[in-house]
Amino acid sequence: MLNQQQAAGQYAIRAAYRGGKSRAGRFWRTPLLAAALLAAGHFTPVFAAPPATAAVNTTGLAVTDSTVKVGILHSSTGTMAISETGSIQAEKLAIDQINQAGGVLGRKIDFIQEDGASDWPTFAEKAKKLLVSDKVAAIFGGWTSASRKAMLPVLEQYNGMLYYPTFYEGLEQSPNVIYTGQEATQQIIAGIDWVVKNKHAKTFYLLGSDYIWPRTANKIARHHIEKLGLKVIGEDYYPLGNTQFNSVINKIKLKKPDVIYAIVVGGSNVAFYKQLKAAGIDMTKEKPLLLTISVTEDEIRGIGGENIVGAYASMKYFQSMDNPANKAFVAAFKQRWGNDIVIGDVTQAAYLGPWLWKAAVEKAGSFDIDKVRAASPGIEMKDAPEGYVRIHENHHLWSKTVIGRARADGQYDVIYQTPNLIEPNPFPKD
Repeated sequence: MLNQQQAAGQYAIRAAYRGGKSRAGRFWRTPLLAAALLAAGHFTPVFAAPPATAAVNTTGLAVTDSTVKVGILHSSTGTMAISETGSIQAEKLAIDQINQAGGVLGRKIDFIQEDGASDWPTFAEKAKKLLVSDKVAAIFGGWTSASRKAMLPVLEQYNGMLYYPTFYEGLEQSPNVIYTGQEATQQIIAGIDWVVKNKHAKTFYLLGSDYIWPRTANKIARHHIEKLGLKVIGEDYYPLGNTQFNSVINKIKLKKPDVIYAIVVGGSNVAFYKQLKAAGIDMTKEKPLLLTISVTEDEIRGIGGENIVGAYASMKYFQSMDNPANKAFVAAFKQRWGNDIVIGDVTQAAYLGPWLWKAAVEKAGSFDIDKVRAASPGIEMKDAPEGYVRIHENHHLWSKTVIGRARADGQYDVIYQTPNLIEPNPFPKD
């Protein structure tokens, strides 16, 4: 015999699964709350019979009456593993929660995980395997722009759908990609505007790893800085995996910029921030101030909080954000992966991918890629950990810019957030 709470919960799930416009249906569109209640045993989901496979899979994807296959494709080895491990964990957590809540169109998600190994041709090779051999219905993956660019021709040739979680340079819009991180105008321009207005910065030293994203991002940063009538007094790049930064640190000390604008990526961050501290640059004094768009809580685990305390970061998410959905997300993440785990911007954006895909599939009533693509614009999550998100027609997300300051314990204090969502604009005219 069901008690009143269980009966109400079962009604909510049934109504929401049918796509009703009742209060219960609105409840189901708050997936974190639903997943948390399910995990706590507050109710047992009861679902209508899933639609026939022939009706929801007309293109030969790996969909059966009871399962659907997806791919997870990140670097679990190599220099990028420090950044991408969190994305793997987030996607697995989301898939676990979705399965616990009844799956997608009544089907359990099975995932095939592949290792891009911090090597861009390997990403292309593994993406082809997932699409051609495994016939996955979606891929959740990538971190660097180089890995995404390597996968893009494969995705477009074989009509796959990628959910890409990393903040990136923009200047791209593909029908085969949903970009769940920020594009440049949502992260770079708002971050520079903040440091100029609030810290009265006038001179900048641009520093990055040597590949597409940092170079393009710094090109956008330089254009905006100069448009404001300010100066870039240095710009340098180093290969991924580089561990020697003493020469550029000496140049920075000599030129004395107001801001070090750092886009160092992956394992190189460990060496860079340790060498900055060893050279006597105390970021808590803000002389110079350091503003990064590449160091999340995931990277700080390797860097050590004591080596980056005082630095600022421009992101859209920090683990310390104070809202009910984020608290539920952090609790679930730690329960799944351990109390010592941390959650960074890209990790949170990776978590959104499976949920947004699920919503698009169920809106389309089909796993077919073309139908999922058509259904994606307008898909929203009202209780994403970062807050409200919605897919734009250009396949990017509306989001806010958030400024955080690194603490010694490896977390960020949130000190500023744009008041409104910023419309994604991957092809800015200016």
